[in-house]
Amino acid sequence: MKYKFLKSILVTLLFGGLLVACSSKTKDTLVEKTATDKHAEEEGHEDNHNTEENHGEGVLELSELKFNSLGIRVDTLSKKALSGIIEANGQLEVPPQYEATVTAILGANVMQIEVIEGDKVQKGQVLARISHPNLTKLQTDYIKAYSDLVFLKQENERQKRLYEAEVGSGKAYQKSTAEYTATAGLVKGYEAQLRQLNINPKEIQSGAIVTSVAVLSPIKGYVEKVTVNIGQYVNPQDKMFMIVDNDHVHADLMVFEKDVFKLKEGQEIDIQVQSIPNKTLKAKIYSIGKQFETSPKAIHVHAEINYEDENLIPGMYVNGKIHTVEVFVDALPEEAIVEENGKKFTFSAEKKIEENNVVWTFTPIEVITGQVHDGWVEVKFLEKLNVSVLLIMNNAYYLMAEMNKGEASHSH
Repeated sequence: MKYKFLKSILVTLLFGGLLVACSSKTKDTLVEKTATDKHAEEEGHEDNHNTEENHGEGVLELSELKFNSLGIRVDTLSKKALSGIIEANGQLEVPPQYEATVTAILGANVMQIEVIEGDKVQKGQVLARISHPNLTKLQTDYIKAYSDLVFLKQENERQKRLYEAEVGSGKAYQKSTAEYTATAGLVKGYEAQLRQLNINPKEIQSGAIVTSVAVLSPIKGYVEKVTVNIGQYVNPQDKMFMIVDNDHVHADLMVFEKDVFKLKEGQEIDIQVQSIPNKTLKAKIYSIGKQFETSPKAIHVHAEINYEDENLIPGMYVNGKIHTVEVFVDALPEEAIVEENGKKFTFSAEKKIEENNVVWTFTPIEVITGQVHDGWVEVKFLEKLNVSVLLIMNNAYYLMAEMNKGEASHSH
């Protein structure tokens, strides 16, 4: 019995010693781990001071090296002469004197066609050739009338001499003069028709009858339409060709009644044409309409485009921004403005020296933007800005993206 009691005491003491040893070992491990974590946190804190970008609340900091590598430009706020803008839509047109409809002048059949749509032609170039018995008849009628004129002229001169010599009667002389005058008018009419058909009357007088005539282009330009084919009979009023001189294409814009009083000849317009993407053409108003269209109630504004290119074709849709009276306003380059959550921002910039290191600090400033011209934007600040404050001139998008990235990392 005594032996069993001693054995129980021995087992209890042995188990208690093991518990004390385990507890001591666990405590030492926890102390070591805590010290390691604290050391790692201190190293991480030191590393954060050495990075090139630091993100405070609403502030972005960049080192001098990063500032220079991004090519960030800063300057004080300046005033620019920006003009008001009138938005207008329309299309490309050609003045009527640079657009021609070609007809046959005389009813005839088309024998040859020398051009196709899109061809460039010069003034006087042959477009087609036509032929018809009416053409031959016109020439023979002219030869007869011209022969009669030669005879009547001689007869009139003879009757004049007789009348002056008081041998012939005055009535005969008057009749001769009337017949001569009427035939002379008939000959002139035939000659006008022949010249319209590009036939030289002098050649016909010598008996050279032509069987076909050329249809010539009255202006230089491009063949817009060909409306005939070989063998077709065309009447004098039928359209055969449409010629357009695209060198004189201009913008025909519609300006609404409320903006008419702002318009003046000579005002500049920025033109956007769908066929020339990502390019703004310059134009200048040379004519302002004097009558309103009924639907919509607007007037026509004609502007000459300063652009030489064959891709400008009448009928193309255009959008124009008309620059009206210039006013001096606070303005920043477009690259200095960024939109975030429906608001517009720019950044103030401040140069600091910390521990012999140059640091640039950027703070976002909300602005309200106005008119835009030649890469500059009118800005209005919600709070009064000191004239000496430096503002960024570019890279607004990058700075906002970096600030958002920093805020996202801090939120974790």
